[in-house]
Amino acid sequence: MKAVVFPGQGAQRRGMGRELFDAYPELADEASEILGYSLRTLCLDDPHRQLGRTEYTQPALFVVGALAHRQWRESTGEEPAFLAGHSLGEYCALHGAGAFDFATGLRLVQRRGALMAQARGGGMAAVVGVEAAPLRELLDEGGFCDLTVANDNAPRQQVVSGDTATVDALVAYLDARDVRCVRLNVSGAFHSPLMRQAQQDFARFAAGFALGDPATPVVANATARPYLPGRTARTLVDQIVQPVRWTESVHHLLDRGVTEFVELGGRVLGRLIDQIRSAPRPAARPAAPAASPDTPAAPPGTPAAALGSAVFRRRMGVRHAYAVGGMYRGIASAEMVVRLGRNRMLGFLGTGGLPLPEIEQRVKEVRHGLADGQPYGVNVLADHDDPAAERALVDLLMRHRVPVIEASAFLQMTPALVLYRARGLRRGADGRTVCDHRIVAKVSRPEVAEQFMAPAPGRVLDRLRRENALTDEQVQLARTVPMSHDITVEADSGGHTDGGVATVLLPAMLGLRQQAQDRHGYDEPLCMGLAGGLGTPAAVAAAFMLGADYVLTGSVNQCTVESGMSTEVKDMLQDIGIADTAYAPAGDMFEFGAKVQVLRKGVFFPARANRLFSLYSHYDGLDEIPEKTRSLLERTYFGKSFEEVWDEVRGYLRSQGRDADIDRADADAKHKMALVFRWYFFHTTRLAMNGDGSGKVNYQVQTGPALGAFNQWVDGTELASWRHRHVDRIGLMLLDGAAEHIATACRHWRDTLGGPRATDAPPQSRRT
Repeated sequence: MKAVVFPGQGAQRRGMGRELFDAYPELADEASEILGYSLRTLCLDDPHRQLGRTEYTQPALFVVGALAHRQWRESTGEEPAFLAGHSLGEYCALHGAGAFDFATGLRLVQRRGALMAQARGGGMAAVVGVEAAPLRELLDEGGFCDLTVANDNAPRQQVVSGDTATVDALVAYLDARDVRCVRLNVSGAFHSPLMRQAQQDFARFAAGFALGDPATPVVANATARPYLPGRTARTLVDQIVQPVRWTESVHHLLDRGVTEFVELGGRVLGRLIDQIRSAPRPAARPAAPAASPDTPAAPPGTPAAALGSAVFRRRMGVRHAYAVGGMYRGIASAEMVVRLGRNRMLGFLGTGGLPLPEIEQRVKEVRHGLADGQPYGVNVLADHDDPAAERALVDLLMRHRVPVIEASAFLQMTPALVLYRARGLRRGADGRTVCDHRIVAKVSRPEVAEQFMAPAPGRVLDRLRRENALTDEQVQLARTVPMSHDITVEADSGGHTDGGVATVLLPAMLGLRQQAQDRHGYDEPLCMGLAGGLGTPAAVAAAFMLGADYVLTGSVNQCTVESGMSTEVKDMLQDIGIADTAYAPAGDMFEFGAKVQVLRKGVFFPARANRLFSLYSHYDGLDEIPEKTRSLLERTYFGKSFEEVWDEVRGYLRSQGRDADIDRADADAKHKMALVFRWYFFHTTRLAMNGDGSGKVNYQVQTGPALGAFNQWVDGTELASWRHRHVDRIGLMLLDGAAEHIATACRHWRDTLGGPRATDAPPQSRRT
């Protein structure tokens, strides 16, 4: 099986394309006309020494690659099984696969080259003799967290990108450690987040072209997997800021059965492919050694990288002690999780309220969008009504090898949760327990936190062993590790909330953590994070100063480009203040009086939901509700009669195999009333998610005052509009601002305690 591959920048040489221009003079002339200069003269003579300049190199390489592919196909009559290209070469591959014609490809490449050539303030360096994983460790240890491994060219050949000063510092740092690192003669930090402006400009340009799907699979640099249908333009736009995952791309082609690689348009990739084929595949990384949660990290690249626990960062494979929670019904979308993961930040896919097939599709999207080792997780919401559904979700996540779950709303350790944790346990070569399944537990009650910080209940383990769901070794190991090494303490927040106060909850939970660590003597330390109310740098700084090992944000991410919430709701959320939320009954725990925090401004939902709970508390059935009240509810709340609502609810329950609930409702009028009222909560969520303007006053939008605080912080900047808000940028802004706030506060108090030198109180963190 053959794959045709095309090199990128660096393959250019004077004299290239001579035979091709003679063989295809009309295409050569067309290229010159599009470019506005003689391509033949540039490639063959290069009289003005322009061939090495990005804006000239990229169009020249595209034309040579495209013509070389045409000649190869005409001379051999063959069609490859796959195509791929290194950086710029990917355009040749897509053209060869029929995604766009010659002229379109050349115009795209010309614009791409011009934008990349305009990039300033960044640089690149080649690191030779070090594999990707050890290089990332070197970067972290040396405090170069802002640098990106931009090209993974071969097992021992990497290229890093970043700002010029940091790249220069890296060259000196590695040289002192006898690691070969060579500064490249480029004007920008290609394939890194510093190319964001070029990416945005290119996206606007590319929007003017109709790009099709490749007829032959093309392996993308950004994902190391074939292009997905309908994603050609998006993937090319992403490529500008994403690393070139060439080693992984070649591994994928080999795994798909490719035995022969044909390089067209240069003689660069053949050597890299030979190195990749001959080198052993990297083994899975061992678990991090035990350490204290507050072990300081190596000198950080930025102050934000020093915040929180180094153990948490290593355990989760992230750059910062920061995570984004799994907001329900896909508000924490696959796009959100992928964007975070690509920037080495942890995000949890929101699955609450979604059917299992849709969850599976979204998990696949996340896995496809991320490279091996890039962090991600999936939220698992406790299902108190249907434990079988909870078990089915966990089975799905194990089948797809999801490495981390966020456990929310659990009151006890369920069999599904224990199964996930124990199934991921094994004994390493050094005899230590390796945890391949991590649980980040989201708790607001001490008694629940204690359960997560203890080993799995013996009775549940014994039951799972009797079912042959676990091996003897897994049961044995599960008795020696906590259910969760990472506990997120949730203070008052958007959505489900117990209204806890962070300054009360976190110190108390930290005391419980110490007791659990002392009682069980775990090899690996417990980490404790904080969530709820984190919408400004000052709030994040306060969390870390209280002792949090990491922070987890929620509401502020709901109003971003990547959020799965409707644009209509985002338009509403970007304007709210800290007083524009209210508490309402939780639809999934309606009968128990559980609360959610929701949007109040511009909607009637909180008042109407509380009215329903009041009626539920006062009456024993729908028939007892006065006719006038009933008519009002049916007309303004439900938009249909109680009987019609019940018919819909009954049909849903029957489709889920929950006939027992139907029988109970037929026998218990109070239970039937609860099920009918619950429908309103589902309906109002659906209205908001769909952006149904006809039902705007009934929108249920779970959010907290942290978003109002964030809106106030960014007022007057471009981030006042959610269309400029991206989850990774928000996280970095909060962390950078928190680090600045802490540093300023420490200086202030040091000066205050040291004498009369103090003159200024710590300022509010500035916006960036």
